[in-house]
Amino acid sequence: MPVKNTRSSGNVFKDIGFPAAEAAHLLVRSELMIQLHKIIEARGLKQSEAAKLFHVTQPRVSALMKGRIDLFSVDTLIDMLACVGFRVKVAFTKSSTPAR
Repeated sequence: MPVKNTRSSGNVFKDIGFPAAEAAHLLVRSELMIQLHKIIEARGLKQSEAAKLFHVTQPRVSALMKGRIDLFSVDTLIDMLACVGFRVKVAFTKSSTPAR
């Protein structure tokens, strides 16, 4: 049986069936979480050390490291990045398909 390939929309959340608006929000949150995860790993931080830097509890860092996207808002993730000297910039691009 031949394998069917489907081109990605560029947003995995949209590709797996989330409504466009929710998929866009999930993508932003996931990108922020990935950046925080990379910072923790690059600095070789223990979860308790990361928690102090981000001004959160160790269980919050554990949830971040486990990818619990449902537990974090965009605001919280941006605040955590700001605690370690990062500034988030927003770029706007026109989508090829409008959100419905």
